[in-house]
Amino acid sequence: MTSIHMAERTEIDSYIWAMAPISLDSLTSSAGLLTRVDRKYVLTRDELAALLLNVLGSVSVLEIDSKRSFGYESVYFDTPGLASYNGAVRGRPDRFKVRTRTYLDAGTSMLEVKTKGRRGETIKQRCEHVAQGPSRIGVEGMRFINAVLPSAVGESADISELSPTITTSYDRVTLVGSDDVSRITIDANLSCIDARGARVHLDGKYVVETKSAAAPCAADRALWSLGRRPEKISKYGIGVAALNPELSANKWHRTLQRHVHVDTTEVIS
Repeated sequence: MTSIHMAERTEIDSYIWAMAPISLDSLTSSAGLLTRVDRKYVLTRDELAALLLNVLGSVSVLEIDSKRSFGYESVYFDTPGLASYNGAVRGRPDRFKVRTRTYLDAGTSMLEVKTKGRRGETIKQRCEHVAQGPSRIGVEGMRFINAVLPSAVGESADISELSPTITTSYDRVTLVGSDDVSRITIDANLSCIDARGARVHLDGKYVVETKSAAAPCAADRALWSLGRRPEKISKYGIGVAALNPELSANKWHRTLQRHVHVDTTEVIS
């Protein structure tokens, strides 16, 4: 396995390799969780190590071709008026998110649409995305988006004008709880870049997300016992907000202040 931190081998790697493996087929069939409750945390290296030690023995780790950490790249699309971003900031019931997700190790891409259910749960719908490349939606992609987005969204945003806004990349480890209905994802080396080349990253921090059908999972309870509580964080939201400080970002203000570093040296003039 390549270490979560490429340049170093840590106790984090030891804990991850001590876990029982689960195959992609088993993970897909046992814990699809396309409708779920998400809780997100930003952890230091020591906090992540403490969490992994706590859940060791009660989770399995996704392993493919003897690897347990995988590269992801997502391109997020929004309207010229940033309807997706503003819907998230304001907590609108008809908010939505559109992205392509590329699994860099496998070289495959999916087009994904995320909305919120009546009880605040995340609903994700996806399809294969192969013809146009990750930065283009294409005709078939737009048909899919129009078919799955609620009609209320179409009334509040012109989704026909969706275009790429930012690209995120990170390395992910995926854990599955022994209950087979909960997941934990651990994202390292998160970076967000916009069309100008401006970049946002989390130095030495990990984004940990628990995904469960409803009730908190074992990882949530472990983190709470360690004094950590969920934080408001969206990869798309903090990326856009940090790179466009003129925008309203009250929802993520604390996260931006505590964790996010903006690198403007790569801005293309």
